[in-house]
Amino acid sequence: MATTTYGWLVLLFPLLGTLSIGFGYRVLPGRWAGVIGTGAIALAFVAALGALISLESHSTSHQELASTLWNYANTVGVNAKVSILVDPLSVFMILIVSGISSMIHLYSISYLEEDRGFARYFAYLNFFVFAMLLLVLAGNFLLLIVGWALVGAASYLLISFWYRRTTATKAGIKAFVINVLGDAGLVLGTYFIFKHTHTLDFLGTFAAAPHVFHSGEADIVAGCLLLLVGAIAKSAQIPLHTWLPDAMEGPTPVSALVHAATMVTAGVYLIVRTHPLFENAYVIQDLAAGLGAATLVMAGLIALVQVDIKRVIAYSTMSQIGYMFLGAGVGAYANGMFHLLTHAFFKALLFMAAGLVIHAVANEQDIRKLRGVGALMPWTRWAFLAGALALVGVPPFSGFFSKDSIIAAALHDHWYGVILAAAGLGGAFLTGLYTFRLYFIVFPGEPSAFVREHHHAHHGKEGPLTMLVPVGVLTVLAVIGGWLQFSPIWHPLTTWLEPVARTLPVAEPSNTQEAVASILAVALGLAGIGVAWAMYGRGELAVPRLPAAQRMLEHKFYFDEAYDALFFKPAALLATHLPSDFEEPVVLATGTDLGQGTLDVGEGASRLQTGLLRTYVLFLGTGLA
Repeated sequence: MATTTYGWLVLLFPLLGTLSIGFGYRVLPGRWAGVIGTGAIALAFVAALGALISLESHSTSHQELASTLWNYANTVGVNAKVSILVDPLSVFMILIVSGISSMIHLYSISYLEEDRGFARYFAYLNFFVFAMLLLVLAGNFLLLIVGWALVGAASYLLISFWYRRTTATKAGIKAFVINVLGDAGLVLGTYFIFKHTHTLDFLGTFAAAPHVFHSGEADIVAGCLLLLVGAIAKSAQIPLHTWLPDAMEGPTPVSALVHAATMVTAGVYLIVRTHPLFENAYVIQDLAAGLGAATLVMAGLIALVQVDIKRVIAYSTMSQIGYMFLGAGVGAYANGMFHLLTHAFFKALLFMAAGLVIHAVANEQDIRKLRGVGALMPWTRWAFLAGALALVGVPPFSGFFSKDSIIAAALHDHWYGVILAAAGLGGAFLTGLYTFRLYFIVFPGEPSAFVREHHHAHHGKEGPLTMLVPVGVLTVLAVIGGWLQFSPIWHPLTTWLEPVARTLPVAEPSNTQEAVASILAVALGLAGIGVAWAMYGRGELAVPRLPAAQRMLEHKFYFDEAYDALFFKPAALLATHLPSDFEEPVVLATGTDLGQGTLDVGEGASRLQTGLLRTYVLFLGTGLA
């Protein structure tokens, strides 16, 4: 079977799952919607494995394989094709997306089994995965934009899944609006690039880029800036990040899917995919790294005051995506993608372990009420602890191998890189502090009265088997998944991605820099854990009272309030005053006169239509004269 055929199968299976559930939900008995949806994504993962094995048989110089299903349009220089690109980067992404998504689908069968929207949920979930796979397999900007927009639409459907809750519908709309801003940036950025390269195909664009763009040229800088707008909106980086915490209104498996390996990683993928363009706009590449560094610190600070278990994990997602942006921005593409992989393991694990707790304790998410739940759920406690250690980057857990290599790559990049590395190290301390604040508040100690009253065992277990198995698999991956690559010694992932995303020389640290970055990052992460233990575990260290700082963090640095004042309130004020100040006194008051005047003009014009040939000849002659 041709390598590209596997790519088309990866898209076909979730699409068939969506259509089967969407059209057949009325006749599907019991859990069959969940079985079909999970099976479709599992088959997509098998096809992705087939693509990996098939692509391995090609030489490194022939691993960029394009396939066109049909030509959608070919006019005025625009050759719009429905085509996919199967190469090391897209295969890497489809393996992660389909693999993690299959675990989340299996988990969802029991998590949503009593929900009346069970079949609708799995139709949406399959549609979301199809859209994400379309995005990463797209062979040209046209299909990338389509996948990009469909991911935004699917996220709206999933975040607003419980649409009877006002908070859920508002969160869905917020996510959709901000993502549409990113869509507009992606479309306009594509225009600036197409104007010079005269092609939408990725391979053609990247081949033409060195010949049609000069480094720092206005159009390539503008184009990449607009592409970056799309990336930061989808990946929830400053300043288009405010939708991500509110997205917690969706079901917990949706949070795991959106935050682990799919939607929020799309921005990182976009930068790595289009890196030949960004390298000609080095200012924008530096900006991407700077925004990532700022986001990872800001999100870490906000996470310190959150009391919703899912929101703490959501802010950690923003922070970890910041590390990926930092890596991609300094040119360490393989390091950024490696952290994307390990983050998929431990972040999906953390959300799903939190989901086990929420599912077992009356859907409660306030960590102040969940103290001591680990005594009743020991297996979940150990799984969450493994994910937390991986998130902090404690060796030998997976996060250590990927996050530290990004900091080392930044450290190699002159004075600006040192600033970025310092932000990354500060983020390591914050990660240890907020992650284990959450752990020490929720899991150790005697169960609270609320937990004892509301906790219920699932047939004597911590959850149904379909929920425990995915959590177990992800626990193992969070523990050992980082051994796939250890930059100073072995680096198969870097080698795999090298034909399509070669690491820039400025992002290749020495062994000394690798060692310094690892020692400092691990030490600061452990320091954060120690402070969290002293403050929330033993209670021996009092939290300093800084009311102004507390309010700022609780209000998330006032970004929502600023957007409300700048955009929403003026628009609402305009909409309120237009009827009373313009529509009623101007339009409605003059409506009668306007209507009569229109009738009079029509009557006068009708008199000119005499039906006499000589009248029309007179008009023609007058016009000719």
